[in-house]
Amino acid sequence: MLVKTFQAGEMSEALRMVKAEMGLDAMILSSKKERKKGFLGFFSKPYYEVTAALEPRQPQPRHNPYREEAPPAPPERELSTREEFQNSMLGPLAREVRELKQRLEALSKKEAAAPREPLQPMQPATEQGAETPAPRTFAKEELEEIKKLLYSAVSGKEKEPRLVSFPLAGGGSASETTQAKSMAAQLQQQLEVLSVPSLPPVKETTLVEEVREAKQSVRASQGELLLDALAAELQGEDVGPAAIELLMEAIRPAARGGAGIGELRNLMADALAGMIKCSGSLRIKKTGPRIVAVVGPTGVGKTTTIAKIAALYALNRRVSVAMVTMDNFRVGAVEQLKTYAKIMDLPLEVAGNSQELGKALARHSDKDLIMIDTAGRSPKDTERLDELKGYLEAHNGIDVYLCLSATTRTREIDEIIATFGTLPITKLLFTKLDESRSLGCIVDTYLKHKVPLSYFSTGQKVPEDIEVASSRKLAALVVQESTR
Repeated sequence: MLVKTFQAGEMSEALRMVKAEMGLDAMILSSKKERKKGFLGFFSKPYYEVTAALEPRQPQPRHNPYREEAPPAPPERELSTREEFQNSMLGPLAREVRELKQRLEALSKKEAAAPREPLQPMQPATEQGAETPAPRTFAKEELEEIKKLLYSAVSGKEKEPRLVSFPLAGGGSASETTQAKSMAAQLQQQLEVLSVPSLPPVKETTLVEEVREAKQSVRASQGELLLDALAAELQGEDVGPAAIELLMEAIRPAARGGAGIGELRNLMADALAGMIKCSGSLRIKKTGPRIVAVVGPTGVGKTTTIAKIAALYALNRRVSVAMVTMDNFRVGAVEQLKTYAKIMDLPLEVAGNSQELGKALARHSDKDLIMIDTAGRSPKDTERLDELKGYLEAHNGIDVYLCLSATTRTREIDEIIATFGTLPITKLLFTKLDESRSLGCIVDTYLKHKVPLSYFSTGQKVPEDIEVASSRKLAALVVQESTR
């Protein structure tokens, strides 16, 4: 169990540190308020100390390229062909045939040592009235028993079928097969010499088919075990049951065909990438500005994300950009965006209602891109959401991007989308990928709601920590595919 102590000026900040570093499964062991020693006992500042513990989960979280994590454990060694053969049914079969051969040879030697007389049927009565019985076939009961045992061993018809792994080539298994067939043929020849009814010949094709079926059965069983292991890995990435079932069905034929764990991971990543649709980067229109409004709950990083996109197009692509803020509720929101606008030398408009928004859009109709920042709305504040909906629908051509945090649980994301769904949402934008322990919530969100992904924000740096959403990149991060 991992135990760690966190200190912060506010209790909420300390809890946030626990959540960011140890995740949602961390247990709070103790919390207390302390004071730092000041000068001569004066000016002491209070702080909060929280002690948390975390029980390691199975399987352990996978590597996130945006965070430093421990390397994965080495894979377990696979059984060699020889080791698989030792667990197969051919080894016991060969030993049983050799034992029967030894018993038969012992009986043959015993018969050779006895006086040989021609076998005759019962003679009629002699003159004295006595009958002379014909000599009995030697060891007939024993040979009958050997015949039954031999037939059972060679034909392989056991009462309880066993799951075996028998390769037809490699590791000495082919020579063992030839040796067993040769022993069976020799035993049948000796039985014919001793006047014992011969066994029906063992068809070589039947043996090969049974071995092939057994091998296919083992491959199928091994494939199901690999599928279970991959499903457990996806669960560790917080991928939902529905998405896991879709991915397992996509790779099940390859798993039953004998594909290894690395190949299955690559196939699963391909399948996942094919299920997710991304919109790509913003496309600048040839006529009129591209207008994008970013909406979402409080604290997801809308303002910083707008500054990143504006800087990406204004500084890197030399596109004319203007910014508009409608966030009059949060303290310091306008000043934050003004600071970004001053650094990037971009115009900034403040709009408090639909009329002011229309005037701001008209003043910058000559721009290539206009980014609109909105105030964070609680999913439960339906009145303000309806007000925002009226603002946006009053003006044509506005693309609405819903901003979500990758640290939010899937159930909460579903509630947010259900509430903000009253707005004309066209794209999803995920932030804080660097703070998230897993990215399965992004997969579940798309598969449930089918809204294209636009951008991934991976840090606080402007404009470096943002990238265009890619289904291939997301699949690789979730599946942790092996090197191709």
